[in-house]
Amino acid sequence: MSGAPDFTDQTQPEAPKPATPSAAVLRQAQFAKIGEFCDQVEANVGRVVKGQTGIVRYMVVGLLVQGHVLLEGNPGTAKTLLVRTVGRLCSLDFKRIQFTPDLMPSDITGTSIFRPDRAEFEFRKGPVFTQLLLADEINRAPARTQAALLQAMQERIVTADGQDHALSDIFCVVATQNPLESEGTYPLPEAELDRFLFKLNLNYPDAKSELEIMQQHGAPKSNDELAGLGAVELFSAMDLKLMRELVFHVQVNPNVAAYALNILRATREHAFLRAGASTRAGVMLLRASRALAATNRRAFVIPDDVRELVTPTLRHRIFRTPAAELEGVSTDTILEDIVSRIPAPR
Repeated sequence: MSGAPDFTDQTQPEAPKPATPSAAVLRQAQFAKIGEFCDQVEANVGRVVKGQTGIVRYMVVGLLVQGHVLLEGNPGTAKTLLVRTVGRLCSLDFKRIQFTPDLMPSDITGTSIFRPDRAEFEFRKGPVFTQLLLADEINRAPARTQAALLQAMQERIVTADGQDHALSDIFCVVATQNPLESEGTYPLPEAELDRFLFKLNLNYPDAKSELEIMQQHGAPKSNDELAGLGAVELFSAMDLKLMRELVFHVQVNPNVAAYALNILRATREHAFLRAGASTRAGVMLLRASRALAATNRRAFVIPDDVRELVTPTLRHRIFRTPAAELEGVSTDTILEDIVSRIPAPR
């Protein structure tokens, strides 16, 4: 009978060899881990800081591309607590600098101290030598002090007495500022604003989240605001380095890159803008789009990634005309108008 097994042959057929996963399958599994990591960070931050899920995702994107983040929000919107929580979850060495009018550059970068026993100067490192630095209320320090971060944020080194001191390769600055008070503040110069990957606006949470905050922190069981996290550490610094390397392999189709360029060039021609986004802004936009795609478990960038990141990436890199300021047209409104007029590639 055709197809019937032959019981007379006692030899056993050779077992098939297990199929070797292709490189594409392995890569997709790695991107799935990045997406899972991002979801876990958002979920665990939500145990301490309510109603800021989108902000957390953008902070993770910044960490994945070595980007610095500027947080702007009214007092009491948990800016400092948010950064501390992310640092705890990511097992990062964390330091905080409270920017004040009397803060000196050496208070940030470090200073050289003469050692009589060795008859030489010794450089004592400042708080900038860390992995995650919180520059709290950065606009309260004068321009000279703010400029102490320029080299560190761009080149990740500090030069003192002619010597270059390398910072951590994970070094990331998260700065905060208050949009309400202008007295006793110093606006950040354009050169420093351009060092930040994102400018994120923290708004008040919705009513449900705000009620949870009041119930959770209104009657605390501990003075430690992070006590609810316990010993949660989602990944190590080495894990972050591996994920950063993987983000570089996210593919950007030429049509998607051209779409980002069209948005960039449109900011230089808009009637309400006296200065549009720089080429560096375009580079940052594509880098961030790669990381956002990875957090969404994709190995390629789609136009929606670029569109989503246009506002946080460019809002602090474009400058309105006096007419736009008089009419009360915000930079966010201008960017939304530009994006709506530029067709996305299919």
